[in-house]
Amino acid sequence: MSSLTITLIQTKLHWENKAANLVMLHDKIMGIQEKTEIVVLPEMFSTGFSMQPELFAESMDGHTVAWMKQTAAEKRVILTGSIIIEENKSYYNRLIWMLPNGEYGYYDKRHLFAYGHEDQHYTAGSKRLIASVKGWKINLQVCYDLRFPVWARQAAALKGGERTGCEYDCLFYVANWPERRMHPWRTLLQARAIDNQCYVVGVNRVGHDGNNIYHSGNSMVVNPVGEILYEKQHDEDVFTITLEKEKLDEIRNKFPFWRDADKFTIKHD
Repeated sequence: MSSLTITLIQTKLHWENKAANLVMLHDKIMGIQEKTEIVVLPEMFSTGFSMQPELFAESMDGHTVAWMKQTAAEKRVILTGSIIIEENKSYYNRLIWMLPNGEYGYYDKRHLFAYGHEDQHYTAGSKRLIASVKGWKINLQVCYDLRFPVWARQAAALKGGERTGCEYDCLFYVANWPERRMHPWRTLLQARAIDNQCYVVGVNRVGHDGNNIYHSGNSMVVNPVGEILYEKQHDEDVFTITLEKEKLDEIRNKFPFWRDADKFTIKHD
């Protein structure tokens, strides 16, 4: 059975300072001692949660995507996190899924945080991205998406019209989630794992941002029954964990709740 090794980087971010963040993150990534396959960075890892995309947005041919390509190749890992992208005169909070060979996929954040005016500066995405790695399926989402369970809900894997299993095995959230709303963060990460009988990985930043909002981190890895395998509060941390597909399959086979799930289709705009 396949295993998957993931490294979570919980870190402070230099406010709206791309150069400093990329140097800092490169050092952390290169300093990972364990063998790993996927490195997960926070939301807007190059700037912090900035509402000034007109100053910091890049194209997909820009410096930060090039940095991701180079870093993923150098470390021979998949590298993921979100950055500010401009495309067709619109701005996106875009998660990049960068392979070590330079190929990539991307997901544009679906649910924009209106309370923080994100919807006034960015354009919402309309399609999910489920990546494939070593037989694992990974659903990639960003921060505020966590509050919307339908967007994360498992659709059935079908064969000949019959339900044969689950759509994905692991759910990633990259975030800038403030400490003042930490109870929902922790609760909903566990809920998404239980809802979807999958592993959940949540990577959050720590420290104060440029608006003096404090982030306590609480990056987490949760197993398919909602048990916390890893959590770190307040401090910076680089943590590597191996997830076992055999354990996931054992849980799904013993408790095949997915067979009784409602049939539905998510409408993409």
